[in-house]
Amino acid sequence: MRSSSYYYQSVPVSPPDGMQEEEAEEHEQPEQDFFVLSRDSESSNKSTLLKIVDLYDFELEVSVEDAKTLEQVKERVREQGRLWWSLEASKGVGWYLQPEISSLAPCVSNASNSNHSKLLIPITTVTNTLLLKKLIRKGIPPILRPKVWLVVSGASKKRSAAPDSYFQDLCVAGQGRTSAAVKQIDHDLARTFPSHPWLDSPEGQVSLRNVLVAYSLRDSNVGYCQGMNFVAGLLLLVMRREEEAFWMLAVLLENVLFQDCYTNDLSGSHVEQRVFKDLLNQKCPRLAAHLELIGFDVSLVITEWFLCLFAKSLPSETTLRVWDVLFNEGAKVLFRIALALFKMKEEELLLTQQLFEVISIFQTATRHLFDPDALLKVAFEKLGTMTTHTIAKHRSKQQVAVMEELQQRVKRLNTSS
Repeated sequence: MRSSSYYYQSVPVSPPDGMQEEEAEEHEQPEQDFFVLSRDSESSNKSTLLKIVDLYDFELEVSVEDAKTLEQVKERVREQGRLWWSLEASKGVGWYLQPEISSLAPCVSNASNSNHSKLLIPITTVTNTLLLKKLIRKGIPPILRPKVWLVVSGASKKRSAAPDSYFQDLCVAGQGRTSAAVKQIDHDLARTFPSHPWLDSPEGQVSLRNVLVAYSLRDSNVGYCQGMNFVAGLLLLVMRREEEAFWMLAVLLENVLFQDCYTNDLSGSHVEQRVFKDLLNQKCPRLAAHLELIGFDVSLVITEWFLCLFAKSLPSETTLRVWDVLFNEGAKVLFRIALALFKMKEEELLLTQQLFEVISIFQTATRHLFDPDALLKVAFEKLGTMTTHTIAKHRSKQQVAVMEELQQRVKRLNTSS
């Protein structure tokens, strides 16, 4: 099979005409690449594999069809960039940083007004929040992603409540540490996205170690759990600063995700997996029954999805589109995304008879899911309602079951010893 090489060219998105330089500087970051493919092969055969490097420097081999999808995604990213810039121009730079501040927008008056003139009405906090929610579901432009994440997740407030030197103090305290958590972190550094040029470099591994060791010192109850390394690694690629990646990791584990997902007994993760099984039975009953019939435990795929927040499974930009919504709307998003993956492959999964067939379908599907909009459309438009209250009820029920199971396990271990 022939392999041709594609690469991404740099296409910086400029601020709109009329925006002051000092306003544009608010968004300055190292130049980032967008999805623009430059081709240096004449072949267009469907069997051709194309080598590309994506926005976050992950090298991929994709089909011609995948490359076309990436081109379409690239254009949508640029459209979203233009939309965000237009809002920056009309509502003010960083309007999303202070959604409680009212601004003015044009609105057409009601039909009883003979002039049908445009009126200026204040946009309330609720309106700004709904606008931001809609925008985020369509995707945050990569250049704005770090700043928006810090605000909508609550990481910025968490950081401001700590001393200025908090992260650096933790890094200093972590030097020379030989705890079990630090030993496991050191063991996992080289296994975190090993093909990524920066994360596989000495510099990248030092940065990743700093973030993970610092958090293990911040919360000794969590310490370190495998899966956190992939989350922290991708956070570093997006945030570009160790301290900001650290605070994003902190807000994830302490505020966004369900409690105890990364503790030694993984009790929170077990609860989430059981809740997912409940939801799968409700949303896809035929598929849930079939998987049970062939003896497939959904934990075989969703454990990694939930612990790594899809970072090991989905392409980087698709994962980050999921994270955009996760940081703004909370952990219920993970259930919607996981259910959407099952829903999208439902008919194919219903034909399976062996466990390896199910796993193979998911591995292929997730690896080639380059269109985040297709995934998010199913997640938010094809699964019906799924309120935070409903999920909380499921969690309460399953938390009791998990704790009872863990207690029984401890009793068995004590008896056998």
